[in-house]
Amino acid sequence: MSRKLTRILVIDGSEVARTIISRILDEEMPRTQLTLCGSGREAQARLEEQHYDLITTALLLPDMDGLDLCRQVRAHPSHHHTPVIVVSGDANERLLQEGFAAGVTDYFDKSLGYQAFVEFIKGFTQRNPGLVGRVLYVEDSPTTARHTLKLLEHHGLQVVHTTTAEEAIELLQHNAPGNPEADAGFDIVMTDFFLKGAMTGGDLLHAIRSKFRFTQQEMPVLVLTTAESPDRQVEVFHAGANDFVQKPIVEEILLARVRSLLLIKQQFTALKLQAEEMRLLATTDSLTGVRNKCYLLRQGAGFLEDRRNQPVAALLLDIDHFKRLNDSHGHLTGDQVLEEVGALLNASVREGTLVARFGGEEFAVLLPRCRLEEAQARAEELRAGIEALRPASHIITVSVGVASTETCPDADLTALLDLADRALYTAKETGRNRVCA
Repeated sequence: MSRKLTRILVIDGSEVARTIISRILDEEMPRTQLTLCGSGREAQARLEEQHYDLITTALLLPDMDGLDLCRQVRAHPSHHHTPVIVVSGDANERLLQEGFAAGVTDYFDKSLGYQAFVEFIKGFTQRNPGLVGRVLYVEDSPTTARHTLKLLEHHGLQVVHTTTAEEAIELLQHNAPGNPEADAGFDIVMTDFFLKGAMTGGDLLHAIRSKFRFTQQEMPVLVLTTAESPDRQVEVFHAGANDFVQKPIVEEILLARVRSLLLIKQQFTALKLQAEEMRLLATTDSLTGVRNKCYLLRQGAGFLEDRRNQPVAALLLDIDHFKRLNDSHGHLTGDQVLEEVGALLNASVREGTLVARFGGEEFAVLLPRCRLEEAQARAEELRAGIEALRPASHIITVSVGVASTETCPDADLTALLDLADRALYTAKETGRNRVCA
């Protein structure tokens, strides 16, 4: 999901409070544009100048009541949907009774302190991301499309409009994950259920769920329909829609549905990124930044079995006299050497290469589509690069063993690494700081 700058308007009569809040927000929410006001009148002027994603106001302002200001925000044509947080030292009965009618979104107890207030704002913006996203909108009625496009774009959404399900499927295909020519992709799909082309909105829904295999969390779909019968509404849900809005469109209802679906997509994206980070942590050597041995052994067999990778070359690199370095200069120096060597290996290999820490001071590299002669040249480049590296201000050399399925086409991962290990032993026996195949 695309990101944008979060614009926050903070209204507080205390200059000290405004200064402290500004400093903490700048440090902890760098993608925030903050506007500070000391009075309700000043805030009203700011509301005319630009749109805000969030407004916070003290309950007691020098020139007006915070709830009265909230009512004015709700009456403003550009801010009647903007969340408003009232900051007060006492959530008294008046605030609780009148807050909903005044349009208060949430409250914060200022006695908890400024740091807690900033944490509250961070949590609120994560739970209520606002209308941020890219919408694929399918509608064949020019009048409806014109009105809805204007409404969505007015609230900051990026909208790609098409009139047929066929065109929508082409756009989804073009923006599918993995396509190098893809645009930014889409966060949600909005479609009329009754389209005039050969394919209906129901057919588009079927393609989204069956052809592209998008789940309701990965690609939420909002259906626009004139159908009022329960049977037709059930059909919409059976087709794979997350939700529907009846025509004629009511702005507040449409925006509420869109905001809800964008939140679903945002949560899906966050969980996907979190899962990827956890996967990387589980398969990456924390010191060197290359893959760990477990990953090499688990993925290496498939790497060799993939015919597109053939021939596969294996390099085993061992840092010469590493124990002597550890004994002389300490393990912290040894760790720094390993870290810098790992970074060099990651930066030096081409895409598709598998680099792993094989154990201790030993690294393994699997090179796809690499004949033995080329593998020896690549190994020599790595050897020379490490010798010139000077990690932790020490001269470090490596011995490298090379093997390739070009000369041993039946070798599995274990056999190929064993051959490279034998070559590595030869390199060490014949003087170190050299490549043997």
